[in-house]
Amino acid sequence: MKNSYYFISDIHFGLLEHKVEIERELIFVEFLNSIKDSAKELYILGDLFDYWFEYKKVIQKGYFRTFTALNDIVRSGTKVHYLIGNHDFMHRDFFEKEVGVTLYQSEIKLEIDNKKFYLAHGDGLVKNDYGYLILKKIFRSKIAQNLYSLIHPNLGIKIAKGTSKTSRNHTGSKDYGEGDGLFEFAKSKFEMGFDYVILGHTHQKRFEENNNKIYANLGTWLEKPMYGIYKNGKFEIKDWK
Repeated sequence: MKNSYYFISDIHFGLLEHKVEIERELIFVEFLNSIKDSAKELYILGDLFDYWFEYKKVIQKGYFRTFTALNDIVRSGTKVHYLIGNHDFMHRDFFEKEVGVTLYQSEIKLEIDNKKFYLAHGDGLVKNDYGYLILKKIFRSKIAQNLYSLIHPNLGIKIAKGTSKTSRNHTGSKDYGEGDGLFEFAKSKFEMGFDYVILGHTHQKRFEENNNKIYANLGTWLEKPMYGIYKNGKFEIKDWK
């Protein structure tokens, strides 16, 4: 019975050497296959890829196993939602037209069992990350993206990969303590009536309960595969493999 809601974030496919990436992708495909019968909806909260720049007629090499597994789970009746992150920001229509996944540029607000959920990748919510906020406006600019698309894909993807590595190193080395604003941001959403705030981006797993409301950060698959699950009125973060 499809009665569970699943949440994942920050897989960062494309980061490691090819052999390791194949192994990681097979684990991810196994995860998708394992939830096919129980997943009513799956939410990917950004950075499925370490870098993604989709040209009008070209997508980057690899990941066909992931595309196929996602399409299989969609065809099984599971709704898959993909909220793009700061690494996989340049999407066109491939995922929606060919894979059957719904794309979102910003936060997702939904209601399950009369509980209000606020979902976001988490980028741009950190108070002390002003430099990134400026870069985000530039990278998300349609003018900048259209100009970048004029670069040959071989060179464009190479540049995107290098830029992504710099951004990831910045995120990974930054001290995201409680004062970073994410937990405070979550509490502000609680005051607005949300019961669950689920984020990613910082690569640090967190589970905080505040007056019977829950803030969760889904961590990263770069360290250990994990996922969030909401079922029968209860939300948990669980390890996978």
